Amino acid sequence: MLENTTRAAVRAAGALTVCVCAIPAASAADKPVIDTGDTAWLLIATALVLMMNIPGLALFYAGMVRKKNVLATAVQAFAVAALVTVLWFAVGYSLAYTDGGALNGAIGALSRTFGAGLQGSVHPLAKTVPENVFLMYQATFAIITPAIIAGAFAERMKFSAMMWFMGLWVLLVYVPVAHWVWGGGFLATAGVLDFAGGLVVHLNAGIAALVCALVLGKRQGYGHEYMAPHDLVLTLVGTSLLWVGWFGFNAGSALTSGELAGYAMLNTHISAAVAALVWMAIEWSSRGKPSVLGILSGAVAGLGTVTPAAGFVEPWAAMAIGVMAGAVCYWAAVILKTQLGYDDSLDAFGVHGVGGILGTILTGVFATRVINDVAKGEPVGLVDGHGGQILTQLYGVAVVGAFSAIVTWIILKIVDGLVGLRVTRDEETEGLDTALHGERVQ
Repeated sequence: MLENTTRAAVRAAGALTVCVCAIPAASAADKPVIDTGDTAWLLIATALVLMMNIPGLALFYAGMVRKKNVLATAVQAFAVAALVTVLWFAVGYSLAYTDGGALNGAIGALSRTFGAGLQGSVHPLAKTVPENVFLMYQATFAIITPAIIAGAFAERMKFSAMMWFMGLWVLLVYVPVAHWVWGGGFLATAGVLDFAGGLVVHLNAGIAALVCALVLGKRQGYGHEYMAPHDLVLTLVGTSLLWVGWFGFNAGSALTSGELAGYAMLNTHISAAVAALVWMAIEWSSRGKPSVLGILSGAVAGLGTVTPAAGFVEPWAAMAIGVMAGAVCYWAAVILKTQLGYDDSLDAFGVHGVGGILGTILTGVFATRVINDVAKGEPVGLVDGHGGQILTQLYGVAVVGAFSAIVTWIILKIVDGLVGLRVTRDEETEGLDTALHGERVQ
């Protein structure tokens, strides 16, 4: 009797111990587990992407304009970085990356405005890093995307108009598109693949750039006056910074420091190198000399074109993407622009827009792996036995392209009515450095 009672007491104590131990175990399972390696990598990637804009894009663009517009062109990237940072922290991040409930297909909610609720939280897309790091990382994408557009209207838009345009564009175009593709919106639900920004960044900005070039019109003397780049050394340095920074852009989009990031980095480097050589070879054979600007443009074309596919494809596919990027973007920036006669000053559409379109479609061709358990275990792209992904990618291209074009045109008309878009003829002749900022390069 006593023995039975003792055994029962032991069993009861054991059961109680199991229950008590299970309570903190369940709580621990629910609590986000921050991985220091992933966090460190995303912090580094954030700095790399910010470097792409300042100083990378600033130098890349500044070297390609005439001497009288160098400062005015470079400062646009700097000013956009400051403006978009404030707008992103205030409301942009929340609308792009939170669950909008009944409206989630179109836009997010306001639960993270001004950083509300960040303490101790993680985002569903990046469960091993603090959400404040994820917010900052995504801010760098929001910064560089509108800054790319500035290449299309270089040397002729008012600084005040540029600030108004960039602020409105990032809120009314970039934020919704980022939500549609990356924040759980309707394009994500439809299965559109964009690893690091072929749609959200390059196609989006490239289409907007083309609209800006058409609405503002050509620079005075375009097609008749000598408008060669002022200092291609600046452009070379800027391109080099872009190339290195792009590792944060693409490999950072894995949001972890593992194998996926390694594939994205390798694919990015391969595509850039191949596209630079292809552009150089085409120009060399057609014009007799390989220009510095040509090989630099080819590298950027390869970087932009592989962006939507970077983590989804194998290295051999990245090489194929680089070949097509160098050839197609050369045709768009050199031949198509000449035939159509529009003045996209620094080839923002020809390189980024066309590269974004091409890369997004080629993702549907070459994708063989996915992330975040999307279609896990099933064929992904055409080479993987799923040709339908190409149609899905074309759907994304059509939606984002049309939306960006229409809303960009509306914003330009609004800004034109508020402050006017273009500098005067005298100011354009004088140069924007002195006319708008009262300074100049000696």
